[in-house]
Amino acid sequence: MKKVFIITGEYSGDIHAGKVAEIIKSKHPEIVIEGIGGENLKNAGAKIFCDHSKMSGFGLNFKMLVDHLALEKKVADYILNEYKPDLVLLIDYGTFNLRVAKHLKGSGIKVFHYIPPQVWASRKWRINGIKKYVDKVLCIFPFEIDMYKEHGIDVHYCGHPLIKQLPGKADKEAFFKKHGLDIQRPLVSIFPGSRPIELHFLAKTFIKAAKKLQKLHPELQFCISHAPNLSDKVFDKYIKDTDFKVIRGENQALLSVSDSLILASGTVALEASLYQVPMIIGYQGPWLIYLIYLLVRCIKKVSLPNIITGKDIVPELIQWKFNVDNICYETEKLLYDKKYRDDTINMLGEVKAKLSDKYSAQEVAEDIIKALA
Repeated sequence: MKKVFIITGEYSGDIHAGKVAEIIKSKHPEIVIEGIGGENLKNAGAKIFCDHSKMSGFGLNFKMLVDHLALEKKVADYILNEYKPDLVLLIDYGTFNLRVAKHLKGSGIKVFHYIPPQVWASRKWRINGIKKYVDKVLCIFPFEIDMYKEHGIDVHYCGHPLIKQLPGKADKEAFFKKHGLDIQRPLVSIFPGSRPIELHFLAKTFIKAAKKLQKLHPELQFCISHAPNLSDKVFDKYIKDTDFKVIRGENQALLSVSDSLILASGTVALEASLYQVPMIIGYQGPWLIYLIYLLVRCIKKVSLPNIITGKDIVPELIQWKFNVDNICYETEKLLYDKKYRDDTINMLGEVKAKLSDKYSAQEVAEDIIKALA
């Protein structure tokens, strides 16, 4: 009987894990799967060792760090001494997963890493840990292949999971009617982030910019996306003093029907690119953290559309460039400069072409099945 253990650290990883486990089970129902995950992994037929409530609380304070290390040892001990799987699949969540992989070194258990740490973006030295403790990297960006091969790491480009998992565009008329929006007026949507620290540094400036834009262009209407993982209490702490409509849990539909977007940096920018919706990226954080980032970064671009294409398609307003006037200026160009807007939309179409149309979860599942044969 072959056994697999899957480790995820957050909701998105659980979605990917569920897809992979579902495909494995459909082809080989006799393969036993356990792991750290949530409802998606559980519904695919896996036994849950612990859920994400054990992972999501981790932060920078001492107690959380101790809890993190304790869970890491508990997981490694269970894998090595009790469950004894044939293969461990790490999904994203690089720091925790690579530390667990270190414990498994020399055990004879195969270790695959799907959605590995973005060493091409910063802290490139982490690739040494991947080479030491991971048997195969299952990457999601085509430009990662050569980097891993240069370091002698077995790598397979599986395609990006969003290509097959991203829903089609929402019905704009039905969406506008549902949320009381005016189909005749342009819609600008604000995505201030899915973490409290992002809201703390971004939300106030995003909203100020939107208010200024609405004053300059009364025909515009605005919506704010409420990330489903954020409680009302956390969200409302930062999103206040505004009459803009707030929409929760419909991120992708809202992205797809918007005329322009104001976004925090992250995967949401890639989703917007696949819908070919023009956007600006804003990001700001503590200056000390930013200065450290400047020291460890490997590339100067921060948004995935720009990184994937190697072009400056999306305006990046980072740190000192992140202010109301710059957000308004770039958003006005995207809405009212027809040639600039059309060129941006066309260039965003290159993102999907670069990523290929591979079914990422299926590629991962097939790699695991081959390794277990």
